[in-house]
Amino acid sequence: MPTSLRILYRVVFDAIWHFSEDDGWAMASHVALSTLLALFPFLIFGTALASFLGADQFADTAVHLIFDTWPPSIAEPISREVVAVLTIPRGGLLTLSVLAAAYFASNGVEALRVSLNRAYRVAETRYWYMTRLASLGFVVVGVLALVVISIALVAVPIAVKESGTWLPWLTYIYSVVQNWGIMGTIIVLFVGLLIAHLWMPAGHRRIMDVLPGIILTLLAWSIGAYAFARYLAAFATYVTTYAGLASIMVALVFLYIVGVIFILGAEINAAILKYRVKHIIRDRFREPREQKVLGDKGDELSDTRKERANIRR
Repeated sequence: MPTSLRILYRVVFDAIWHFSEDDGWAMASHVALSTLLALFPFLIFGTALASFLGADQFADTAVHLIFDTWPPSIAEPISREVVAVLTIPRGGLLTLSVLAAAYFASNGVEALRVSLNRAYRVAETRYWYMTRLASLGFVVVGVLALVVISIALVAVPIAVKESGTWLPWLTYIYSVVQNWGIMGTIIVLFVGLLIAHLWMPAGHRRIMDVLPGIILTLLAWSIGAYAFARYLAAFATYVTTYAGLASIMVALVFLYIVGVIFILGAEINAAILKYRVKHIIRDRFREPREQKVLGDKGDELSDTRKERANIRR
């Protein structure tokens, strides 16, 4: 077997083995349920914060960025309920319900953090209140990112229209960017995954350490979403099985698949790091040993020459 294939086999085998041994399937269920439970609180808190900042297009932007990559049969019923929930008037930013929504939204981040810690095989060293504050910080940063995007989607067309007369190339660039559609969502997902892998779990990692798992996650998510959508269209009888709960159950199954792929991406990164560290240690021990062997051989050779010289004398 070629060396590259042997290394690939060892990395994939180690990742899947550790995923199965360390309750990866159960953690994927935890991520799926926590994500679904955190979705509505996150959007409620985001809408309140966006209204406070004057970003009225937050709801539409968030719905598109979150659900554009989901299979339509899953995204449509949930997005309808999301829009219905977000159009209900609420109190100010610091009301009890909005603060509770922020707290419950952070539960989804906590689920991701715990699953990443297990996948990267690290123990959490921070106190529980520090990790909770960090999770709340991730929620606020995520909302602010969506607010900035929603404001940009309103402000950029106006700016392009005003400057199009004396900067015609700007209009062309905007028309190209506007037609990206799902590509923009993929870029947002890539940045989100990069932040999650670098700063959510304990320990320190470089960007190059997490890129393989992130790229694999995005590819597997695309394939998984397409395959699951085809399955729902061709074979599934979930409506007759779950009746009124069909949309929720299908969303949970889809999020479970998403969670499995997300954790496996981190497992791949951890397996690559483990293989790399193992080879570094092996090379460090091998060099002194080889030098010692060469030194011993040199000493033996010199002793042999001395003995021959004495015999000749």
